Amino acid sequence: MTIAPARALPARPPANTLAEHVARTLALAVPVMLARCGLVIMISVGIIMAGHAGPYEQAYIGAAMPTHMVMIVVGIGLMLGVSVLSAQADGAGRPADCGRIWRLGMIVGGLLGVAFALIMLWGQSLLALFGLSPHLAAGGGRVLWMYAIGLPPIAMFVATSSFLESIGRPAQGMYVSLLANVLNLPLCWIFVFGKFGAPAMGAEGAALALSVTRWCMLAAIVGLVARLPQADRYGVHAPLGDYWPTVKKLFRVGGPLALATGLEAVAFAATQTFASWMGPEPVAVFMDALNLNALVFMLAIGVATGTSVRVANAVGRGDQPGIRLAGWVGTGLVLLITGAVSIGIALGAEDIAALYTSNPAVRAILLPVLIIVAWVSVLDGLQCVLMGATRGTADTVVPTVLQGISFWVIMVPLTFGAYTFGHGVAGLFYGIGIAVAAASLFLAVRFHLLTRRHILPV
Repeated sequence: MTIAPARALPARPPANTLAEHVARTLALAVPVMLARCGLVIMISVGIIMAGHAGPYEQAYIGAAMPTHMVMIVVGIGLMLGVSVLSAQADGAGRPADCGRIWRLGMIVGGLLGVAFALIMLWGQSLLALFGLSPHLAAGGGRVLWMYAIGLPPIAMFVATSSFLESIGRPAQGMYVSLLANVLNLPLCWIFVFGKFGAPAMGAEGAALALSVTRWCMLAAIVGLVARLPQADRYGVHAPLGDYWPTVKKLFRVGGPLALATGLEAVAFAATQTFASWMGPEPVAVFMDALNLNALVFMLAIGVATGTSVRVANAVGRGDQPGIRLAGWVGTGLVLLITGAVSIGIALGAEDIAALYTSNPAVRAILLPVLIIVAWVSVLDGLQCVLMGATRGTADTVVPTVLQGISFWVIMVPLTFGAYTFGHGVAGLFYGIGIAVAAASLFLAVRFHLLTRRHILPV
C-alpha cells in the first residue's frame, strides 16, 4: 500500500536577528539538556550508591559500563537519523511525514535493542576476552545481564524524544526524563542496599533499577505522543505506507552517525579497559570522572540537538545564510555554558569526590583527575555541537571519518601510551583531551567548508 505525498505547508520561518537565533536555539536546547541530564543522572545515582555499598561494587559497574555504553551510543546515533529526517520534513512543510519517520525509527530501535541485549547475555565472556581479571569479569558480567533488560526501551525512547525535538516539542522528553529519576532513586536504594525485604544486590541492583525505569519511561513518552494536540498534522496515527524508502534514508543518515558515535564510544571503552587493567581503584576513578564528564556532555548534546534541528530546518527551506548562522551560534553557546560549568567543577572538586565514593583510595586519585576533566569537558562539548551542526545538513560520512581519526588515530594510541608508561588515570584523560581538541578543529573546518556551497535536503 502507498500513500500520496503530503501536501507541502508553509515552511518554518527563518530567524531575523542574532538574538532570535540564540533564543530559538536555547528554546530547543534547554529542555533537551534537562532531558539528557536526567538520563545520565539515573546512571550517576547507581554509580554513587554502588560507591557506598562495598569496596568493589563501583568497580563492577566500571567493568560493565564500556560494553553497555557502546551499545547505548550506537543505538542513539542511529536514532539521531529520526531527528534529521523529521526536522527536514517539518522545515520543508511536510509535517505528516514526521510521524511515519518516528514510528519506523521505533521499530528499528526496538529490534536493535533486542539484538544488543542478546549479546550482553555473554557479558562475562566478553569482559574476560578484553583482558579483565576473573574477579572483575564475573562481577561486570552480572551487571551486564541487568543492563540488557533495558536496552530495547532506551533505543525506542530516544527515537521518540528525537521526533518530538525535531518538531519543536522537546519539553515532553524533558518531563519524562526528569520524573523518571523520581522512580529510579527509590528503586536503586531498594535494590542496591536490600530494603523492604529485597536482597542487597549492590551493582547489579543499580543496573536493574535503571532497566525497570527505562521501560516506564518508554510507556510514558509514547503515551504523550499519542495524545499530541497536533497528532494528525504530524502523521502520528497515519498508515506507514511505502516504508522502505524511509527506512533506507534512516540508515543512510543515521548509519554513519551510529558509526561515528560508535567509533567514539568504542575508543572510550578501550580507554576504560586500560583503566581496568590498572586495578579496581583506577577503573572506579575513571568511571566516576567519565560520569561527571558525561553530565557536562549532556548539556552540549542539548545545544547540539537544538543546533542540528535549526540547521536542518534552514536546509529544508533553502536558507543558506541561516544554515551558517545556526551552526556558529550553537558553537558559541556551548563554549559559554560548558565553560561556566567546568569552572564550578574545578572549584568544587573535593565535594564532588566525596559524593562519588567513601573509599579513601579512590577519592585520593579522583580529586586531581576532576581538575583535568573540567577543561576536557569544554573541548568535548565543542566537538559535540560541531558534529550536530554538520548532522543538520545530513553530512555524515566525512565527519565520521574525522571522528575516527580523532579517536582511533589520536586518542587510543595516546591513552594506551599513558597506561604503558604508568601515567595513571590522569594520563588517560590528557589523551582524551588532546583527541577532542583535534575533533573540534577538524569539524569546525568541515562545517566552514560545507556551508560555502549550496546545500540541498535529502
